[in-house]
Amino acid sequence: MSTRTPVRTPARTPARRLVVACAAVLALGLGASACGSSSSSDSGTSAAPSAPASAGGAVKARGTVTVFAAASLKETFTDLGKKFEAANPGAKVVFNFGGSSSLATSINSGAPADVFAAASPATMKTVTDAGGVSGQPTTFVRNTLTIAVPKGNPKHVAGLKDLTAPGVKVALCAKEVPCGAAALTALKAADLQLTPVTLEQDVKGALTKVELGEVDASLVYKTDVHADAAKIDGVDFPEAAKAVNDYPVATLAKAPNKDGAAAFLAYVTSPEARQVLTAAGFQAP
Repeated sequence: MSTRTPVRTPARTPARRLVVACAAVLALGLGASACGSSSSSDSGTSAAPSAPASAGGAVKARGTVTVFAAASLKETFTDLGKKFEAANPGAKVVFNFGGSSSLATSINSGAPADVFAAASPATMKTVTDAGGVSGQPTTFVRNTLTIAVPKGNPKHVAGLKDLTAPGVKVALCAKEVPCGAAALTALKAADLQLTPVTLEQDVKGALTKVELGEVDASLVYKTDVHADAAKIDGVDFPEAAKAVNDYPVATLAKAPNKDGAAAFLAYVTSPEARQVLTAAGFQAP
């Protein structure tokens, strides 16, 4: 007579028991969510939660982002700052606009800032040489000079040579400021010497002198005349092509908000920001 070998039921491992339990739950119609997903509890680790992400997968910026920027960027960066805040709830952009050289001096002296946008590579280099920049600066726009005159151009200025005529009062930026260095380059290209009645520490100061009627003309950026078109006229001149300024932007090595700095840098170099900048008269790099 043959004997039957008893059939042994395989021992249920923890994983098998979980599968059986889930099958029972599903059979009751409670849904897969009642089961939950298996974690690495056997190894003592758990799955890390995913970070909140913005469009394109980049982590959204949080907190205050402090941006030091050339005075000629005031209108466009103010606009871009609002758009950046709207895209990054919980972030706030604080700007410090001024002459690029004075801003660079402040950064090198320890002023807390996350991003620096300068109106010339030479100015950015003073911060880079001091070890104040994180990574390599990026040129994001270019700008050219024009002659700002009061509405109607009462002195009939048609080019750089007219600025040297007797009785014509001219304001320039100081030579240490990018707009001043560019003005000297343009005057040299035209083989002209000019004695201004005032030297300003940033381009907005030079423009204001024209607005107030204190001077008859000033060498400023085309973007500044574009932003103040209701009060000022602009006169283009060919030598401006010899004095085009590249605008570099960089995150700073001692940025208090490094993630916010990186996010703002990515935004101002994006196609969306480029549209805003070029609409204001800036040129693509």
